[in-house]
Amino acid sequence: MASRRLMSLIFVIGIFAMAGAAGAAIVTDFEDLTLAAESYWNGSDGSGRFDSGSASFNNNYNVDYGSWDGFSYSNITDTASSGWMSQFNVITGCGQGGSENYAVGYVGWLEPPRMVLDEPIIVSGLYVTNNNYAYYSMLDGDAFAKKFGGASGDDADWFLLTMTGKDVTDVITGTVEFYLADYRFADNSVDYIVDNWRFVDLTGLGVVKSVEFGLSSSDTHPEYGMNTPAYFALDTIIPEPTTMALLALGGILLRKRK
Repeated sequence: MASRRLMSLIFVIGIFAMAGAAGAAIVTDFEDLTLAAESYWNGSDGSGRFDSGSASFNNNYNVDYGSWDGFSYSNITDTASSGWMSQFNVITGCGQGGSENYAVGYVGWLEPPRMVLDEPIIVSGLYVTNNNYAYYSMLDGDAFAKKFGGASGDDADWFLLTMTGKDVTDVITGTVEFYLADYRFADNSVDYIVDNWRFVDLTGLGVVKSVEFGLSSSDTHPEYGMNTPAYFALDTIIPEPTTMALLALGGILLRKRK
């Protein structure tokens, strides 16, 4: 009897230990991807995706136009450049926590940026920020998009990232929204364009196999769509610790039954 109690205690301690270990784990931080210094990958090799950690990220590259959508990845550190040529630059100058690599998402025409996980899990959260192209377009305006706030600073502009979770059957489990810029405050001094890495809690999506990313903006043409450059930067996706522990436990129990 005492032996059985001891085994139960060891079992419980083991579960908490797995949860603690999972808490330090990540789905990906893109540091396992190889890049030359100050460079990027945009899918020009025609592979259609890239894999990092325990997730894959879609990419659609058009050879005729040299264009892409979905996800790319980069390690460019220049934070001063603006315009289309800075589409692979992140406004922070580095990945989250000072790391080198980060992903850049672009909502184009073929399909939205999509992260597919190796196994269905609860994602604790991830880090996002603006890329240079979108940031300076909102800050100063450009040939296609307005300066956020307008000339007076009173225009209630916004730039919204929407993350949609889907289960193994591609059914939506929930959505989470995060404002990459928000000028809707009565006090203009509170208006902001995100210029650092921000953690977004995704536990509300529940157990997901994939997450899709969409962008919307107050600066939108009725016929041609959004004027704000449809880019964002992504880094360090973190699993929910209990889920990872339960997945590990499931594997242990399955092995014991065989």
